[in-house]
Amino acid sequence: MEKLTLLTLALLLAPLSAGGQAQIPHDFELARDAVERGEILPLAEVLSRLQESHPGRVIEVELEYSSDILVYEVELVTDDGRLIEVDMNAATGEIVKMDEED
Repeated sequence: MEKLTLLTLALLLAPLSAGGQAQIPHDFELARDAVERGEILPLAEVLSRLQESHPGRVIEVELEYSSDILVYEVELVTDDGRLIEVDMNAATGEIVKMDEED
């Protein structure tokens, strides 16, 4: 019988450490898979579109469900120093909501 390596043992025990349930893929894996299936646009394309209408420095991006659609929620500091949050339809790149942060 072959000896189990620590890596093999860790892989075998991983489901047990998660309470016996399968692990949920990371957000980036879900996003990558959705892009590969053509369900959403790549983040680089969406950010390029956003820079055309709202130039600035991107601080944070999240992919979330909002009103039953996937949206990229982008926080950025505009060139004039304002902090804004822009929700963009992840499938079309259209801006669906924009808020200025305090």
